[in-house]
Amino acid sequence: MSTLPGRGHVEGLPHWDRCAVMGVVNVTPDSFSDGGRWFDTTKAVKHGLDLVTEGADLVDVGGESTRPGAPRVDEDEELRRVVPVVRGLVSEGATVSVDTMRASVAEQSLAAGATLVNDVSGGLADPAMVPVVAAAEVPFVVMHWRGFSEDMNNRAVYDDVVPEVLAELHSRVEAVVAGGVSPERIVLDPGLGFAKNAPHDLALLAGLRRLRELGHPVLVAASRKRFLGHILAGPEGAPPPARERDAATAAVSAIAAREGAWAVRVHEVRATADAVRVARAVEGAL
Repeated sequence: MSTLPGRGHVEGLPHWDRCAVMGVVNVTPDSFSDGGRWFDTTKAVKHGLDLVTEGADLVDVGGESTRPGAPRVDEDEELRRVVPVVRGLVSEGATVSVDTMRASVAEQSLAAGATLVNDVSGGLADPAMVPVVAAAEVPFVVMHWRGFSEDMNNRAVYDDVVPEVLAELHSRVEAVVAGGVSPERIVLDPGLGFAKNAPHDLALLAGLRRLRELGHPVLVAASRKRFLGHILAGPEGAPPPARERDAATAAVSAIAAREGAWAVRVHEVRATADAVRVARAVEGAL
């Protein structure tokens, strides 16, 4: 049986002996999952701190929806939404990542105390992103990405999704490293739901061990996504609303943790925090 490295440690972040839990704070009015609930800065900071209390190891703050079909927000508005929330969470001792495709938002969030940049485009959307991350010497999540949300569904075309995603991620990592980002600071994300249909997402989850063979820690962001709605709907029913997919999300978190994911990114933390701890206990019993 082939062996894989451990789930990995990301240079510049704490070391967790299990799959870490990244809690989501959407400072947007139009997120598919919880749009508008945390749009106010004070509410967003409180929500992030509540997620930490519930078991989140780090909090991911984003000010631009990346749901399918979502339009982009302008730079000034994204800055207005994100930076005060990052600053507020950091001042309370939270470990914060910033979810952005803009180098300016990443740079100002890092200045406010964020310690990780989570870019769904892997640096493709903004040519200045990789130089900013390299200069700051911070961890960088490189997600598999084929284009902006407005038309990404049209790009969900694969002959064999797992090797194609791996090849595209490998190519992107090479470019990011060539741009000056340390390999020890890179995290990979297969991009579930981004230019992918439900069968693609399931195949990528089933192939997580192959993704880990690229040699970097892996982040799985499946929370409340469409493919879970398709599974829960059954052959003829309507998909349940996003906020009714948290039990399914926790199930995916347990699977991802068991397959060696470095972290899972979720909206509802408590059940996933329990799930990854159970997975760790099972690992420890072997």
